[in-house]
Amino acid sequence: MDEQGSTAGLAQPRRHKLYREELNLTSPAVPLPLRPEASWLQFHLGISRDGLYPRSSSVVNRLLRDMQKFPTVSADYSQDEKALLGACDCSQIVKPSGVHLKLVLRFQDFGKAMFKPMRQKREEETPEDFFYFVDFQRHNAEIAAFHLDRILDFRRVPPTVGRLINVTKEILEVTKNEVLQSVFFVSPASNVCFFAKCPYMCKTEYAVCGNPHLLEGSLSAFLPSLNLAPRLSIPNPWIRSYSFDGKEEWEVNPLYCNTVREIYPYSNGNRLLNIVDMAIFDFLIGNMDRHHYEMFTKFGDDGFLLHLDNARGFGRHSHDETSILAPLSQCCIIKRTTLLRLQLLAQPEYQLSDVMRESLLQDPLAPILTEPHLLALDRRLQLILKAVSKCIDTYGEATVVANDTAQPRVPVSDRVKLDT
Repeated sequence: MDEQGSTAGLAQPRRHKLYREELNLTSPAVPLPLRPEASWLQFHLGISRDGLYPRSSSVVNRLLRDMQKFPTVSADYSQDEKALLGACDCSQIVKPSGVHLKLVLRFQDFGKAMFKPMRQKREEETPEDFFYFVDFQRHNAEIAAFHLDRILDFRRVPPTVGRLINVTKEILEVTKNEVLQSVFFVSPASNVCFFAKCPYMCKTEYAVCGNPHLLEGSLSAFLPSLNLAPRLSIPNPWIRSYSFDGKEEWEVNPLYCNTVREIYPYSNGNRLLNIVDMAIFDFLIGNMDRHHYEMFTKFGDDGFLLHLDNARGFGRHSHDETSILAPLSQCCIIKRTTLLRLQLLAQPEYQLSDVMRESLLQDPLAPILTEPHLLALDRRLQLILKAVSKCIDTYGEATVVANDTAQPRVPVSDRVKLDT
């Protein structure tokens, strides 16, 4: 069947049933129709080899509005999406704990989003003595990361929006999970609170509380089911040591990239360039916790890398962790399109902090970042450009800057299809 025929087939009842079952959204009562125009479905259909959504996507703006306004129909603890159907055992790296509380909220039209509650006030910085792997997860970091990713034209962060959630009406009263119901309580200040149920560090001290019912949080749109659009979780070659005193090889060997280049798929194609893109993004937000990355299997080895789980970004505006840039500084390669975008955002009339400030004003919870965090973006951008200049001075522009401006025409068959 041709592509147009496959897409048209979404209107068939069998496809409706498949989509509901794959998202575990079946209702034992009255079967609900799947509206083809639903923003969640249109977002999934828009995923292509180029990114999670097209440039200037009206669907993304509609999806953001729907996540912000639609009433919740159910709430539950999240299943660890990083497990990826057994393809990745991340339990040795990130264990469930009270500081990692997140919930899956479901909406009408089979919408589903990851809710991360506010754990830290915007003006608070991560303490200097905190290790990156025990840092708080910040809801505003998830929101800001989506906006920055879109400004950089990466389009690899799922649409994310801020929302005030009534924890009583929109979580407690709609959840069927008895464990989640059991961890709700009223604090001495008469605020409604809840906490995570997990093996350790899960006490009322780690609870999140409404005021008295309303709680800020981020909502990130779910990607298509793994059964519909399989993904791989792959260890980051520049993974950090998740111990108090250990160091990885890249931290002590300045020639580490030579070793990486000998290993497939980093030996050819775009994978290493995409790793550099990810490092640039993480450096700008200050995220040291990128231990794995994910990819859609459909797009092959040169597909884009998903920039998921950004809640540990924007923790310290007063510190620039240049070790995050190791893939760039050690490999000395960068896409021309990435470099051109960075150079544009360094111009006074398109200054990154100004563009981010204006973009973040669109979010219902604005202001999302404090002014020091916005100014830190400009400072870090200059450090990236200096690192690129140093590489060019050493190896020459032809070696450092990869020409990716002439992209081949993407066939329609490279779209994520819900019937494959």
